[in-house]
Formats: sequence, structure tokens, C-alpha cells
Amino acid sequence: MAPEKAVKYFHGKERYNCAQAVLKGFEESHNVQQEKIDEFKAFGGGRADGGLCGALFAAKALAKDSTDAEKIEAEFIELAGALKCKEIRKIAKLPCKECVFTAASLLKKIDGWGK
Repeated sequence: MAPEKAVKYFHGKERYNCAQAVLKGFEESHNVQQEKIDEFKAFGGGRADGGLCGALFAAKALAKDSTDAEKIEAEFIELAGALKCKEIRKIAKLPCKECVFTAASLLKKIDGWGK
């Protein structure tokens, strides 16, 4: 349910960006506070560190540990073709909404949360 919820919030009524939408999708299972969701407004649209996809950035931030974060990143690059927002858009393999779904799905799969 978390990946579907994340997609629902991406550019929905609240106008959440990709990073915020992933956090919102896991709000209950990860006890994500609204303050943190608001803070992640700064990381959408390729504004995360190094231009990283905001959805991926958020999923990695919610991972249990660095090993799970690395697994999420490794699978994400296989599916999206890149890690950086600008490169993902250039390749056009996954649109932003699919990046949100993919990042949230990988987090759910890898650490088993957000059921």
C-alpha cells in the first residue's frame, strides 16, 4: 500500500514533490512526522545531494541501515538507468511518478516495511 500511497501524494492535493511523496507513503509505518515531510520539500526535483533523484533520496533516508540503502540504490539504477534526476529525465526510461513508485516499492521490498 505504501508505494500506491506515495504515488497518490505525488503532485496531489498537497502538491508534494517526489521526496515528500515517498515519506508520506511511509508516514504511518515509519512514524514520519509532518515536520520531516515539510523539510524534504528541499530535496525534490533533483535538488538532493549531488542531483540525486528525490524519491530515491527519501527511500534511502527511510532505510533501516546503510546496507539496505545501498541495495535500494543498486536496484533503482537498474530500473531507472541512472541515479541523478537530470540523467533519469534525459534517458526517459522512467517518468517522475514511476520513480516515486519504484523507490517506494524497493524500500518496501528490501526492508519489509510499509505493508
